[in-house]
Amino acid sequence: MQRIEHAFKMKDEQFKRILGTTKAVFRQMLTVLQLAYSFAHEKGGNPGDLSVGDKLLITFQYWREYRTMEHIAVDYGVDKGTVRRSIQRVEDVPDTSGILALPGEEVLGDENLTGEELVVDVTEHPIERPKNKQRDWYSGKKKAHD
Repeated sequence: MQRIEHAFKMKDEQFKRILGTTKAVFRQMLTVLQLAYSFAHEKGGNPGDLSVGDKLLITFQYWREYRTMEHIAVDYGVDKGTVRRSIQRVEDVPDTSGILALPGEEVLGDENLTGEELVVDVTEHPIERPKNKQRDWYSGKKKAHD
């Protein structure tokens, strides 16, 4: 919770510049995530490595700074998979709660767009590369073999 407290001590302008949102929206998202977390863990379970606030901060760092999950994992002292799951859970909660859900594809097809709408794809995509064993079956020659 220390990271969240430190973030809320920032001036409003600095908070918005660093995280890309206002403190009010951030608090609303944090409340929604805490409710979803308590609902999901009603019957018990292991406490996570990260607090709900840390998961939200990680997600904003990932979205805003384009940092790799591996770098974020090093900063928070967790595994890269924990960061990936945290981001995925934070992204899923607003959609299921309906409170902070983002508009979907139907808005993009609307002809009455004002020009203020913006869609950003911030997901990591694997690079398509030849497999490691490609040399076993492909020599690299373009011409017909003798």
